[in-house]
Amino acid sequence: MTDKEAPRAPKIVLTGGPGGGKTTAADLFRRELGEKVVVVPEAATMLFSGGFPRTREHDAVRYVQQAIYHVQTNIESVQTALYPERVLLCDRGTVDGGAYWKNGESDFFEFLGTSLEAELARYDAVIFFETAAVGNMSIEGGNPTRNESIEEAINLDKKLKSLWEKHPNFTHVRHNTSFTKKIMSGLWAIEEVLKGL
Repeated sequence: MTDKEAPRAPKIVLTGGPGGGKTTAADLFRRELGEKVVVVPEAATMLFSGGFPRTREHDAVRYVQQAIYHVQTNIESVQTALYPERVLLCDRGTVDGGAYWKNGESDFFEFLGTSLEAELARYDAVIFFETAAVGNMSIEGGNPTRNESIEEAINLDKKLKSLWEKHPNFTHVRHNTSFTKKIMSGLWAIEEVLKGL
């Protein structure tokens, strides 16, 4: 059996607009299941908190998103190699950059030499956490690299959903004025998805 044919544990991406609760849900689910799960941290947060420039300048954004994409793919590969038996919970995925791309998603995938279909196929399931911004609630959440306004967060949420909802195993966790209820709903969604894989 070659490496490509070797069975692997499921890979689930948690995504959605800024301030959706995906990082919190990933951490709580990992704590709940212990060594059965490994979390793949958000590549953008890793880069930006490490000093990588965050900019809105059009040409620079292309290279920022390219870097995020490559860090994301490689950290997923590292975690898979280190923990081949564990479920991978990815805090965002490779498709996310398409929502931040100024020239539209098609140009994003073409620039990276891939396609939306190929990137969606990397993941066994998608849990989409709708941003709290849709309820006009703060999205700050303690992430110092976050700089989106409420309006920008809502717009990003819509773009991200339009990309990820094309996945055949897509679950939408809607905004709730109770963050606790929303996170519980998200944790239940992850558990249900895992039962079906």
